[in-house]
Amino acid sequence: MLDGDIRAYYDRGGERTRLDGSLELLRTRVLLERLLPPAPASVLDVGGAFGVYATWLAERGYDVKVVDPVPLHVESARANGIVAVEGDARSLPEGDESRHAVLLFGPLYHLLDRADRVRAYAEARRVVRPGGVVLGATISRWAPCYEVLLNGMAGSPEFVAAMRRSLDTGIRRDTLHLGDGFTTVYFHRPDELPGEVADAGLRLDDLYAVEGMAQWMPDLATCLSDPDGRALVLELAARTEREPSTLGATAHVLVAAHR
Repeated sequence: MLDGDIRAYYDRGGERTRLDGSLELLRTRVLLERLLPPAPASVLDVGGAFGVYATWLAERGYDVKVVDPVPLHVESARANGIVAVEGDARSLPEGDESRHAVLLFGPLYHLLDRADRVRAYAEARRVVRPGGVVLGATISRWAPCYEVLLNGMAGSPEFVAAMRRSLDTGIRRDTLHLGDGFTTVYFHRPDELPGEVADAGLRLDDLYAVEGMAQWMPDLATCLSDPDGRALVLELAARTEREPSTLGATAHVLVAAHR
């Protein structure tokens, strides 16, 4: 059952535009182009929201289906021409070995219990064909502290307290009412990721820092709006994406594994 705080957050509809022009979007597309099997491979986008990645992949010839627990997301993805159904990452409405790839872009950071995250990975393993690809998005444990410093939240005692708790436990709750508050979420330490993948019966290929340190540039949006600046940021992010010391400093870590 979907956590009420998570449902309330996503019912706001913010995922419709959250990624517009972002480094997260640009870099995730780069990684998808490199890590997915070529089109017309079949991709299950679990937690695919409004279909930001699904639409982009479909335009490139992929056979894509979205599974998401939020009715608004499913309805909107369908309106965008994407096949979409309501569902839970821990119990996917898909047949065994039915897809070439599964994306877990969202579920892994809303499942607070390790057992549930392993179960989501195991479901992805069940659904992909032998040799199939599983890609999972996670949020770095240290992203909240950079976020507080960058976005001027240091003056909010409540937000700072939530940040301190999440650094200790990995878990953030009850910040939906804050102006820049996210919803219920788990922040991973990078060294946790290989074990979760292995316990689900998958083989880890690599971990990738999605944005790298560039995520915390104060003038990042301006830089990305300039073609030369955007090219440089993407180049440097790619050059450091597999550097272990960068995995803790990035906002998102992409897990690449296969069956």
